[in-house]
Amino acid sequence: MTVHQHHYRVAVEWTGNRGTGTDGYRNYGREHVIRIDGKPDLAGSSDPAFRGDAVRHNPEDMLVAALSTCHMLSYLHIATAAGVVVTAYVDAAAGTLVTEGNGGRMREVVLQPVVTITAASDPAQAEAAHAAAHHACFIANSVNFPVRCEPRIVIESA
Repeated sequence: MTVHQHHYRVAVEWTGNRGTGTDGYRNYGREHVIRIDGKPDLAGSSDPAFRGDAVRHNPEDMLVAALSTCHMLSYLHIATAAGVVVTAYVDAAAGTLVTEGNGGRMREVVLQPVVTITAASDPAQAEAAHAAAHHACFIANSVNFPVRCEPRIVIESA
């Protein structure tokens, strides 16, 4: 088996210095910019529960989004290979973060994709493709907490 390495570079710049740096917990902003060459900047912050800006992306949201989109892309590939024609895919993913003292960890992420397939496609294969997609997802394979998938298959009406 050939092993290939893929590298990803991200630049993060803290922009929350309100003039006095981090001289006090309430005195600095959690705002930052995430830059990836050739792509639009992402405005980031911490979650509002941790003194962040609610209109900016936070790491927890981005982790859930990474798991959801990785599963979707893996699923679309596997479904296509199995002859399942997907015409729509929508996921309402949710993550649970647990904090204790000064630490915390993601407890789980639950994916709830609703997948619409053509009437000629096999719903059993469409359902089975989710398990294969979970095992193929690079991000799900990299985290140390459960990622559950609760899919619903909808057959497209004529």
